[in-house]
Amino acid sequence: MAAIPESARKVIESNRLAHMITLNRDGSPQVTCVWVGVDGDEVVMAHLSEHRKVRNMRRDARVAVSVETTNINANGLQEYLVIYGKARVVEGGAAQLLQTLAHRYIGGEIPLGPNPPAGYVTRITPERYGGVGPWTS
Repeated sequence: MAAIPESARKVIESNRLAHMITLNRDGSPQVTCVWVGVDGDEVVMAHLSEHRKVRNMRRDARVAVSVETTNINANGLQEYLVIYGKARVVEGGAAQLLQTLAHRYIGGEIPLGPNPPAGYVTRITPERYGGVGPWTS
């Protein structure tokens, strides 16, 4: 496990959408936009239903997550973070995590109704970091 550098943590905890890449059964990439957060040294996201990305991660834990920043480095390049790691899917807790992330992403709660599904929380253990930014040094 690679501890999350403070510079990467700031990007993950921003309100920038992340692009999550999982692997389909045939090995082709599956990409989706997700809200992400940090819990200790894991990247977390929530899913109310068992979408393809959840099924993919259960079958093959290898994932990549990228987040574009608004920072321009000294060479004039826009910084972006890529996290490579292993995911595990935990049943339950999705509604609570979604509400926490919603405050950052949309400034308030989302209407989930009185009995939202338990859903799934994905917990990614980072193995390495890439992209353009201070987390690559």
